[in-house]
Amino acid sequence: MAYAPEQQIWVTTANGFEGYRITKYLGIVRGITVRSRGVLGQIGAGFQRIAGGNITLYTEMCEHARQEAFQLMCQHGIEKGANGIVAMRYDATEVGEGTTEVLAYGTAVVIEAVPPRSA
Repeated sequence: MAYAPEQQIWVTTANGFEGYRITKYLGIVRGITVRSRGVLGQIGAGFQRIAGGNITLYTEMCEHARQEAFQLMCQHGIEKGANGIVAMRYDATEVGEGTTEVLAYGTAVVIEAVPPRSA
């Protein structure tokens, strides 16, 4: 479970939040970004590929794309009136040579804390 404090929304890959109940389902939300590495980045990644191991230029690009897609999804949820997103997932598709779409999606919900039981 992740909390995006700048967005004021809870996000989880599960179907709910422990200690909270879903009071309203608001529908699917998504964040989409399309990224490509420039020519100089391709050359730098090519050198890293020759050396073997982690290709940090691509790792960095992918992480930035996921962060951007996540933030866009959170914003979409807030615009719908959600304070939570459940069943969150990522997907990526190559849309052209060296160009990748990253999608973050889930179900926007309104959640409220479940009061503790009295003994």
